[in-house]
Amino acid sequence: MTEVSVLLEQRNRQLEAIFRITSALYRRARGPFTAQELDEMLKETLRVGLEVVNADAGTLYLYNPDRDTLVFKYVIGEKADELTGMEIPASKGVAGEVFRTGEPKISADVRREAAHMREVGEKIGYITRNMITVPLKDVDGNSLGVLQALNKRDSDFDEHDMEVLAVMGVSAATALEMMRLQEERRLATIARLLGNISHDLKNLLTPVLTTAMTLSLLYQPVKEGLSRLTEDQGVIPPELAQDIETFDGFFKEAMEMIQDSSTHIQERVREIADAVKGVIAPPHFEPTDLRELSGKVLHHLKPVADREGVTLRLEADEKMPLVPADAKRLYNALYNLVNNAIPETPAGGSVTIRLAFKEGESFPDDGYAKIEVADTGKGIPPEVKAVLFTDKAISTKPGGTGLGTRIVKNVVDVHKGRILVDSEVGVGTTITILLPLQQPSANNKADT
Repeated sequence: MTEVSVLLEQRNRQLEAIFRITSALYRRARGPFTAQELDEMLKETLRVGLEVVNADAGTLYLYNPDRDTLVFKYVIGEKADELTGMEIPASKGVAGEVFRTGEPKISADVRREAAHMREVGEKIGYITRNMITVPLKDVDGNSLGVLQALNKRDSDFDEHDMEVLAVMGVSAATALEMMRLQEERRLATIARLLGNISHDLKNLLTPVLTTAMTLSLLYQPVKEGLSRLTEDQGVIPPELAQDIETFDGFFKEAMEMIQDSSTHIQERVREIADAVKGVIAPPHFEPTDLRELSGKVLHHLKPVADREGVTLRLEADEKMPLVPADAKRLYNALYNLVNNAIPETPAGGSVTIRLAFKEGESFPDDGYAKIEVADTGKGIPPEVKAVLFTDKAISTKPGGTGLGTRIVKNVVDVHKGRILVDSEVGVGTTITILLPLQQPSANNKADT
């Protein structure tokens, strides 16, 4: 076979591979794109790309903006199991260089590449001789990740290989972009529905609040009349007077709970809509008593816990300082955590909010407040825990959306805090929120 024939055959294989991937992508574009189908599409793109350029191994990295890292999302080769899920800084390695510059690169001899991260190969016992790296870009030219092929078997990588992998990279980026746009359309629809729900809830709650206010106005003169009768000795028996006093306390508490709950319902729907849209309004920080706030959360959820046979507890450091916080947001976060923990805790168990603080620690320099929500429940499976409080959070409840965890994460983020999860299946879960004792002055001026 002549050299020209070999080149033509190679070119035909390349064109056939490109046709296969683009055809599959076109078919998927005509209907809904599931996360599983996206995974399969990206894996197939990597597999076909490596097959055509005759590479020994390869990786499709995806960018994680939360940690500014490149994740080994899909790996093919003998060390795939060890590498999948590993992360490297987005500023490091040849992959990081291509990700930042957006320019493809052929590394004929990695020993001459100053940026090459040799420690990765040394860690898993894999020697890289040569490689080719191409960027994955969205329609606006933003880098989504990179595709990398390692160790061409029969020769060195060339410009033809780069062209093929570049097309594969475009296909992978297009699939990612399709999924993103589909998700945006879905979330926009949900946001509109939530807007309508919020409006309907407001209309439904208006008569409840109006009735509560009217009842309070009507009860006030009755209460005053009963008080005058009580003062007249013998008119009302002492035991009845005691019952009236007990009812008066309950009535006041019930009216406050109706008004507070109605307000929280409307705020919660608004917050869910913001979480769906990815909108985080500027926080309004003010000195907040975490004991009072936590007590309020537990008080409002006590009827729910009582029905489930679960005990609610509050344990707080007596010297707990006031913490700069957006009280409404923090209330919703704690409400979410406790409300989610109750149904996961068997009857006879407990859900506890623990409050403590440390001063002068490294997070931040002026110390932090620690809020723990601990339950004696079922625990969280490892696969759920791995994505908890991320955009990929999933719900294990029938009909659940995972939005609750996203709301909690948003609250922690606006407070410049951290969230930690410690869970053991069959034992229980402790979710810890760390909040700074001091907020940047710029944030303190929000909403003023």
